[in-house]
Amino acid sequence: MTKDTQHWYASWFDTPFYHILYKDRDHNEAQVFMDNLTEYLNIPEQGDILDLACGKGRHSVYLNSLGYNVTGVDLSENSIEFAKQFENDTLHFEVHDMCKPYRKQFDAVFNLFTSFGYFENEEDNLRTIEAIKANLNEFGFGVIDFMNSDYVIDNLVTENVKTVEGIDFHQKRSLKDGYIVKNISFSTEGEDFQFQERVKAFTLNDFEALFEKAGVYLLDVFGDYKLRKFHDKTSERLVMVFK
Repeated sequence: MTKDTQHWYASWFDTPFYHILYKDRDHNEAQVFMDNLTEYLNIPEQGDILDLACGKGRHSVYLNSLGYNVTGVDLSENSIEFAKQFENDTLHFEVHDMCKPYRKQFDAVFNLFTSFGYFENEEDNLRTIEAIKANLNEFGFGVIDFMNSDYVIDNLVTENVKTVEGIDFHQKRSLKDGYIVKNISFSTEGEDFQFQERVKAFTLNDFEALFEKAGVYLLDVFGDYKLRKFHDKTSERLVMVFK
């Protein structure tokens, strides 16, 4: 039996296999990024941060350990259910659609690790930025941490196999209709699975156009988690700070 999906981000993120495939993500790198970012933004002590599309909450938990009041939201019910084990008086998780404003305002709203650009309806990209704007208080900052699409396209590995926990994940990547597409297939316990990731290949210019439409102002752009200068051909990340 083959299990397939059209709305990939609503179902793929909710499977245990998504977290198995990406279990080796670098937590130290993520923590260095949060240290650098919160220091650069000078977020007030015990400030309020919204972690938008928080997944299982790894960034939220670390930000909370730094002393911030953190709310993590995600569309994946399974991820939020997992993250809730870490809740305390200053750390909360909730299922929420990031295209819609949350019910309070924050000192910072973080959208991290390319958790953007995968909507079926492209208007939802603009709605998300408008929602971030609505969730910022007077002194708040929005941050979107996206892939550098030019770099990814130039260095695209078209096909490979990644084995994790005894599962062979066959990954095929391509550029199609302005999207970077990854088809993932694997078999486990007698079942065949197929999933697809589709992320819009946004460039800095594309984001600048969205920011203008949303009425937010781009303040700074970085090319990696150490907050070094962005270069369109060599930087691996596109980290944008706006308000």
